[in-house]
Amino acid sequence: MSASEESYDVVVIGGGPGGAATAGLLAGMGHKVLVLEREKFPRYHIGESLITGALPTLDDLGLIKRLDAMGFTKKYGGTLLWGKNQGTWGFRFTESALYDYAYQVRRADFDALVLGRARELGAKVLEEVTVREPIFDGERMVGVTYAEKGSKETKEAHATFVIDASGQTHMLAKHFDSVVWHDDLRNIATWTYWQGCNRYSGTKAGDIISENRPAGWFWFIPLHDGTVSVGYVTPLEEYQKSGKSLEELYFEELAKTEEVSTLVKGATRASGFRNIKDWSYTAERFHGPGWALVGDAAAFVDPLLSTGVTLALRGARALADAIDGVLQDPSAEDELLGLYEESYRTFLDSVLDFVRFFYDRTKNKEDYWDKAQEQIDPNKLRPREMDFATMLSGLTGINDIFQQRRRAA
Repeated sequence: MSASEESYDVVVIGGGPGGAATAGLLAGMGHKVLVLEREKFPRYHIGESLITGALPTLDDLGLIKRLDAMGFTKKYGGTLLWGKNQGTWGFRFTESALYDYAYQVRRADFDALVLGRARELGAKVLEEVTVREPIFDGERMVGVTYAEKGSKETKEAHATFVIDASGQTHMLAKHFDSVVWHDDLRNIATWTYWQGCNRYSGTKAGDIISENRPAGWFWFIPLHDGTVSVGYVTPLEEYQKSGKSLEELYFEELAKTEEVSTLVKGATRASGFRNIKDWSYTAERFHGPGWALVGDAAAFVDPLLSTGVTLALRGARALADAIDGVLQDPSAEDELLGLYEESYRTFLDSVLDFVRFFYDRTKNKEDYWDKAQEQIDPNKLRPREMDFATMLSGLTGINDIFQQRRRAA
């Protein structure tokens, strides 16, 4: 190969949590891995509220103690003002066992931590590079072309396998024209940061607070640097009908909240507003000859249940296992990646189904408990409140997806 061509076992497009975790796990297994990241870390990102479903992968990467040491706000559960007027209610992660708490994180710090760990484990990480297009040998993807920032030279990275973890850019899904939007979840969000908010005490101090409004909902996420992320989500159609700017709508709806407005009272807005729209989508396929998708490159679900990072990290854990198997036994590629996609979609569909049900604010909390139990515990082996906590912990699905194959072997 020329100086502008390189060869790897795996090339990963994107260094966010899904890409960095997959790369780190594979490098830790002894594979030669290249990560191509468009930006220079640390960089800003939304999606600050983690749930405990993300922790098994972080544990595998050896990052739990580091997360504690960084001082991130510990999140023991969530407080809800949701459904019929029943006041505040919520859930605790301890009800779902395994982990007592997750974290509220500044994503710039968290994402840099995971990407740095991939480097430590042996992955080669290039930042500020733009992936141009995939390289094919017949129908099989065998690498990508890319360019470094400020350079006109196009380089080639060849690989046995290519992973798209490009986030909501979803590079390969766009290439194959396979992005399917969920029209009933086409929402828009606007958010800012506040300083000097009132906060809960004790183990509720780190709660995410979700409060519904007739045409949307607010999040309240306390961060360890003294600021609080407060955002408003509403259907895109409702925003367009309002005739108001997003900032006007935000302040108008905030003033009508019961819980969030009390917590923000007297606080100072400490940043400008940011917006994002058209969140929820799924790629028609998650893998093909020589390639696979993970994290937001594969699918994203409305942020209502804080599942974004969890989907990425749990998918990374499963995909790393699958690709490790493929690299050892190429004849098993279709089988292993089929198991990966089946497992990923089962988890994703479960989350989507529950999000859609949860958006019906005419229900009471017992209805939401029953729905969770129906989905993950149909034999009613546990109290329904515990099933609800388990669902909101992200601890269902994508668990040891290759156990059946291993048992058969």
